[in-house]
Amino acid sequence: MSRIAFTKDHEWISVEGDVGTVGITDYAQSQLGDIVFVDLPEVGKTLALGDEAAVVESVKAASEIYAPVSGEVIEVNGELSGSPALVNEKAESDGWFVKLRLSDPAELDSLMDEAAYKAFVEGL
Repeated sequence: MSRIAFTKDHEWISVEGDVGTVGITDYAQSQLGDIVFVDLPEVGKTLALGDEAAVVESVKAASEIYAPVSGEVIEVNGELSGSPALVNEKAESDGWFVKLRLSDPAELDSLMDEAAYKAFVEGL
């Protein structure tokens, strides 16, 4: 069973075993506007909690996407190079950015569950 958690920077991570899939929330993509380019890290790169995991460029601005946990990049979403709008269309599914092999699963405990994230967004 997968576990989904959220950051205050509007990233999500869906974890199955020791692998986490990272993307941005629907709220985040709606704030960014139309996404025109996504810069992804190299497979094999090690990210620490809070490191820049990707950069998205929209018609409004460029924004960093931060690693919600520490880990090694084991896969990137190659679909985004040709179709960056996938992030707008399916932010919380097919528009994911990277898959990480978690180096410290305990870091997930500092993230919000879906109910807490929804309450956080409603308070913005």
